[in-house]
Amino acid sequence: MRNERILISGASIAGQALAYWLVRHGFRPTIVERAAGLRLGGQGVDVRDQAIEVAERMGIMSQIRSAAADVTGMQFVNATGDPIAGVDMQKIKDKYASAEVEIMRGDLVRILHDSNTGVEYLFGESIAALDRDDDGVTVTFERGPQRRFDLVVGADGLHSTVRRLAFGPERDFVRHLNHYFAFGDADAALGPDRRVTVYNTPGAMAGIYRSGNHAQAKAYFVFRSPLLDLDPRDAAAARAVLSDRFGNESAWNVPALLDGALADPELYFDSLGQVHMQSWSTDRIALVGDAAYCASPASGAGAELALVGAYRLAGALAAANGDHRQGFRGYEQSHRALVDRKQQVGPNLRLLVPRTRLGMAIRNAITRLSVLESMAGMERIMAPSTNELLPDYPRTQTFSRSTTGCSR
Repeated sequence: MRNERILISGASIAGQALAYWLVRHGFRPTIVERAAGLRLGGQGVDVRDQAIEVAERMGIMSQIRSAAADVTGMQFVNATGDPIAGVDMQKIKDKYASAEVEIMRGDLVRILHDSNTGVEYLFGESIAALDRDDDGVTVTFERGPQRRFDLVVGADGLHSTVRRLAFGPERDFVRHLNHYFAFGDADAALGPDRRVTVYNTPGAMAGIYRSGNHAQAKAYFVFRSPLLDLDPRDAAAARAVLSDRFGNESAWNVPALLDGALADPELYFDSLGQVHMQSWSTDRIALVGDAAYCASPASGAGAELALVGAYRLAGALAAANGDHRQGFRGYEQSHRALVDRKQQVGPNLRLLVPRTRLGMAIRNAITRLSVLESMAGMERIMAPSTNELLPDYPRTQTFSRSTTGCSR
């Protein structure tokens, strides 16, 4: 098979899933990850629609269901913590016979990693430069020696290094959605079990997420803002922005939630953005997952697009016998329509973060009516779904059961 040696940048959902399928198709993937090990933090993500079928074909769907977050509802509270509206998410799922599963991002990454064999890992390393020619890509790493690969795939998220090096600056592809988002650890006593509890002020929300299967709760913060001049990897600057936005809010449990999040060394803070690109590949370099088509956390579709995109990219390369031009073209043709649908965020942000007090009142009134059930829910449940069947790709190669992983 042609182009067997493939470097994947990023050991999250898309990167791990891509490596799994590449091995099964006879390729030899290497994953390079900036972090010293697996990053197991993060919010709840949904495995739904076609992603369920991908997980079934990987043999991990039962593990995903066993690790489900088990959140059954969302409630909105006032400044004193009294419930003023809510959504029975479990009732909506039952009504529409939804098979989707919400799982914490870190749990899904761990399950994917544990299912991988025959994958080389380079932890604590990152790509500094890519030098392409007709026969392959010479990769310069920040720490280790240069190495040669046939193909390189960026699965390194919204702020992808591979995308920047191969396609151009981030500003050309990332559309800011006028909101910032943060989450971190929270004291579980601050919210009811198996519930998402949300407190709103105009243009902002603070909340707590309590999974039924996890002792650790998560604090969530969202606020409207134009794009800030902020490096997303500058943890101190991110904490300063979050403190400035919510530090004077004394209502409900906001001060305690903020204290917990700021004390979390793994606090996540970033803009809500989408990635829009005319093509996800150039020469011998391609993108998958958020690096190529981030739909933003407001879509609830990130895990689905990552799992399905990884399956299609590996399968298209195999169907083309490793011909990257044909394989990358087949990947884009098969996956583009799903991406376009899932990037239609719709009313999710307006429901979770109304801009005005009138908007908050209207949202609360809507949640007290049955109209939400006819809309098939809110937030992730309201994301567009599809009943399309996944293609079957030939598996003409065998794979080694031995693991060649290493770390730096």
